[in-house]
Amino acid sequence: MSLNHTRERPASTQSGGGLLVLALALMIGAGAIMLRGIVTGSETNDEFVVVAHVIAASLVILVAAFIFSGLFSLQPNEAAAISLFSNYKGTDRRPGLRWVVPWYGRKKISVRVRNDTSETLKVNDKRGNPIEIAAVVVWRVVDTAQALFDVEDFAEFLDIQVETALREITSHFAYDHGDDHEPTLRADGDKVADLLREKLQERVSVAGIEVDEAKLSHLAYAPEIAAAMLRRQQAEAVLAARQKIVEGAVYMVENALQQLSDRAIVTLDDERRASMVSNLLVVLCSDRDASPVVNAGSLY
Repeated sequence: MSLNHTRERPASTQSGGGLLVLALALMIGAGAIMLRGIVTGSETNDEFVVVAHVIAASLVILVAAFIFSGLFSLQPNEAAAISLFSNYKGTDRRPGLRWVVPWYGRKKISVRVRNDTSETLKVNDKRGNPIEIAAVVVWRVVDTAQALFDVEDFAEFLDIQVETALREITSHFAYDHGDDHEPTLRADGDKVADLLREKLQERVSVAGIEVDEAKLSHLAYAPEIAAAMLRRQQAEAVLAARQKIVEGAVYMVENALQQLSDRAIVTLDDERRASMVSNLLVVLCSDRDASPVVNAGSLY
């Protein structure tokens, strides 16, 4: 069964400032009428005059109460959904003192920007590694009718959809070390955030909610594999550093041999050249300080 979507439309309400002044004037007038009736009745000793003035004052008070009961106020970025016997009649977004017929229901709702942080979820990434993830979502209500009448609780609805969208997004990305330069959760935060906002917007549009921004606020390996993954990252860092050291050492050895040859400092055959290359690479690539040995004899 398809959902009958409710769409927001302007409500027919009036400014309440003038009506408030009128209600106050009626209350003062009712007091004056009652006081005049008491004074006139005491002077003429006529109870009918007093009763007539009391009835007139009571009617004026009823009119003033009718006006007072229809007054309501709205702050900036606040709206009121107007309904009649549970039938939606429209939404008033104009701030200030407003007035509507008293038997119309008024339910206020904030349309300000809100900021929510999801609970930390434990999910599996694309490679099946358990990770912890959470997101911060900036959102606001853009259709008050949908938010109030198309879902049970729009704030709770959003929280559940954030969790669902996070689980869906996580299944499409690896935490780190993607193959063939594929995007990852850790390295491509902006792309993940854009996709998360897009998926979340698709899910919460039924509730009249617009997602302005959605970004990951927490991302880490689950505790049971965090230590192993840390060792892996450390090993990869060491390998990368070693590779850089070797590349630099080869360049330095090549440069040293080239300068020795160009300046004719020493002439080396292939065997001695290979020995010098080996010794220089050991010295340059070692993670400890070299201990030089001075040869006071012949080179050969």
